[in-house]
Amino acid sequence: MFNIVEKRRWYYAFSGIVLLICIGFMVFSAIDTGQPFRLSIDFQGGAIYEFQFDEPGATEDSIRGVFESFGEDNPIIQQLGDEEDYRWSVRVNFAEDQSSQEILTALEELAQLEEENESVEQVSPTIGREVTRAALLAVLAASVVITGFIVIAFRKVPNALRYGLCAIAAMTHDVLVVLGIAALFGFLLGWEVDALFLTAVLTVVGFSVQDSIVVFDRIRENIPKHIGEPYETIVNRSIWETIHRSLATQLNAFFIMIAILLFGGDSIRQFIAVLFIGLLSGTYSSIFVAVPLLVSWEKGQIPFLKGDENIAAQPAEA
Repeated sequence: MFNIVEKRRWYYAFSGIVLLICIGFMVFSAIDTGQPFRLSIDFQGGAIYEFQFDEPGATEDSIRGVFESFGEDNPIIQQLGDEEDYRWSVRVNFAEDQSSQEILTALEELAQLEEENESVEQVSPTIGREVTRAALLAVLAASVVITGFIVIAFRKVPNALRYGLCAIAAMTHDVLVVLGIAALFGFLLGWEVDALFLTAVLTVVGFSVQDSIVVFDRIRENIPKHIGEPYETIVNRSIWETIHRSLATQLNAFFIMIAILLFGGDSIRQFIAVLFIGLLSGTYSSIFVAVPLLVSWEKGQIPFLKGDENIAAQPAEA
């Protein structure tokens, strides 16, 4: 039986490289745009105008001039569809008291607007800040609840807190991967982090921890069954006893998400892409981050963290 946890230093090195790359994406995005990833109006407030003209006559420069006349110095203007559709999208960061009707009236002077093809989505900066704060609190609260649950569930296992913290470490790994990919997609594809992205992140958090708990629970069951065996051997056996069920479940989800990515609509493609990458990372981290970290901690191999002297003295295999 191949000893998975024996190669844990290689997993640490691989995960470290991946996390450095993801952090690098966020740093590059922050340098280029001022933000670690592109934030939608859900988080920073503002407005998105989408409209269509009945006839030609409006250009990007003329549209920009309208918005600049209302005090917006840097509107983000994008033409939608084919050039002959005369459809445009403009994103701005207006003050809360800005009148959208006045702007639409000014745009009508450029060319006739189709009334049925006008839409304005506005979120005040105050609400944007509230959403951002709520997102951070949601992730922190989830971490605390998860750690507490694992400590209670594993209370009969020595050093139960270590199981919870290792699961949180794997979860943090997955969240950083998702954020790094969001930064990359924002730079390459113009994707923005919105409320739906937050839903994907929280889903990844739940999946990552649940997958780690499955392996941890089998370790907890096997410890009294195999008294006298080295801890590392028990952990390795537990991984192999759960890996087939985990992979079978996850592959089904991956195939469904791939089908949605290929044939689904644009409105959910970003959500499914982020979810797919997050679940893929969660599958990896539960086996190659959470469990190896637990073994390293128990064997006293993590700097500044005390391990178990009895376990540290054991050989890798019985």
